[in-house]
Amino acid sequence: MTVAVIPSQNSEPVFHVIDEHAHPEGASTMLGFWVYLMSDCLIFAMLFAVYGVLGGSYAAGPAPKDLFDLPLVALNTSMLLMSSITYGFAMLTMEKSQIRATQAWLAVTGLFGLAFIGIELSEFAHMIHEGATPQRSAFLSSFFTLVGTHGLHVSFGLVWLVTLMVQVARHGLIAANRRRLMCLSMFWHFLDVVWIGVFTFVYLMGMLR
Repeated sequence: MTVAVIPSQNSEPVFHVIDEHAHPEGASTMLGFWVYLMSDCLIFAMLFAVYGVLGGSYAAGPAPKDLFDLPLVALNTSMLLMSSITYGFAMLTMEKSQIRATQAWLAVTGLFGLAFIGIELSEFAHMIHEGATPQRSAFLSSFFTLVGTHGLHVSFGLVWLVTLMVQVARHGLIAANRRRLMCLSMFWHFLDVVWIGVFTFVYLMGMLR
């Protein structure tokens, strides 16, 4: 509710009460986070487009068939998919206000996320050891940029996850922490969807070339 003071012709102020629509707590936070996710969509769309153009430029260097270990990548994909499932369980227990169960599912999610990053780093290390560095060809430059950017997002998500676990341990499942967990949930599932695109477009289609 807002009170507006409007001067009258008699030089005496007239008070008018203006009703405003109620805004749910945290609505602006959720809207802002959706805007951020849309901007992230544009970033990954551009990286996919770059890889689509440069992914076949090997410069007489190694091709996807020479570098990709598809069973290992499939295992890594399962790690990220499982992390999304466990985060979903964390959100279900959050709705029931079960702090310990929520923390446990968040911890399992973090372990799956760490496994994903560890396997990805080992893949990068193996490729670099074989001489397949980002400078070797346009294909490798676009590959490392796309997959590495996704990996950085997952790493940031893990830091955010640990931070929220500390906040929940200190303050419980208050409204602010529930809202933050919801934002991280959207971010985490978004990364899952992006990785499915990477797995299909980069790895599976790369092995068919």
